[in-house]
Amino acid sequence: MQSNSHYSHTVACKFVRANSMAQNQSTPALTTTATTPGAELLQAQAELWCHMFGYLKPMALQCAIKLGIPNIISRHGGAASLSELCAALPVAPSKRTCLSRLMRLLATLGILREEKETSPGGQAEASYLYHLTAVSRLLVDEDDGGHPCLSAFMANIAAPFHVVASLCLAEWFKNDGGAATAETPFMMAHGTSFWGVVVRDAQFAADFYASMRADSRFVAQIIVSQCREVFADVNSLVDVGGGEGTMAKAIAKAFPHVRCSVLDLPQVVRGNGMPGEGEEGTVEFIEGDMMVFIPPADAVLLKSIFHDWGDEDCVRILKQCKEAISTREPKGKVIIVDTVIGSASKRIFEEAQLLMDLNMMVLVPGKERDEEKWSKMFMDAGFTKYKISPILEPRSLIEVYP
Repeated sequence: MQSNSHYSHTVACKFVRANSMAQNQSTPALTTTATTPGAELLQAQAELWCHMFGYLKPMALQCAIKLGIPNIISRHGGAASLSELCAALPVAPSKRTCLSRLMRLLATLGILREEKETSPGGQAEASYLYHLTAVSRLLVDEDDGGHPCLSAFMANIAAPFHVVASLCLAEWFKNDGGAATAETPFMMAHGTSFWGVVVRDAQFAADFYASMRADSRFVAQIIVSQCREVFADVNSLVDVGGGEGTMAKAIAKAFPHVRCSVLDLPQVVRGNGMPGEGEEGTVEFIEGDMMVFIPPADAVLLKSIFHDWGDEDCVRILKQCKEAISTREPKGKVIIVDTVIGSASKRIFEEAQLLMDLNMMVLVPGKERDEEKWSKMFMDAGFTKYKISPILEPRSLIEVYP
């Protein structure tokens, strides 16, 4: 975050003038600019503050989601005053005076847009309207016929299990032991793997699957509208690790000629309630382990799968994918939705990629990869060519061919 250069300049000028006058009244005050050592130090301090207190950004975002702030603003036509928010939100009367402080931060972060209003004549105290932005529209969970909502995804990432695990990062770096508890910061914090907590904690599992469902809806909406050529010659597709089938159902609906199925572990498939059936009967659910077998299909889809695993396991999965499409040559292919480090066209995308990579380092033994590492895995698994399309930045859509 950039500091306010005018503020830094003003403070630096006052400091120099005060010291100059105290030392020698006849010495003219020094002229300062934003590049003086004093201004640079002040800016550096401000940047450190933004980093140090940056942990409050996801907490403020999670608070806004839990209070329902984006939903309330949406119900008011996309803009609401502080008084309207106080009347509609589940905020205790004694805390209503604090709400403006939260709203001010959300506006400064670009999550909302703040508009100052004054009464006729400008005599009364100013009031503010808070508008939805492109960011906060992604947090509105009302079903309006297809708009994407990522509130469940955002809330899950800021959950205590994740936050506590991240606090073990420094200790994890120092630990050189071979104990399983040191494999990831998550294991160090909770005594079991990420997937172990998914199995043992029903609420954590529900929140996690809700977050994956929200992310899949978001990605599916873009893929079916902007990547239609990817499915032109595909008549059958298996979504590996597809959970509840959100991606597969969206593809089947958009491309009726594609017969879609979902492969996932038995406990996941049985948890869907209707194994073997999907939305409108278009998706088949299959119990199985992707490390052992993947059903034959024209295309094998893997969304956000590989960053959970180390390189050797990824090659194992890719070899199973190659076997699944081997009878579909020459049109058989593997479709991957994942991050390609270094492919970002903007700094915001690069930062998102690197933060996701650190997130994976905290949670699981996997990682995000650059093109060189992706290419090596593809070649090690027996594939001959691939195509990377950064249409999903910060993620990419990768097509891999035998």
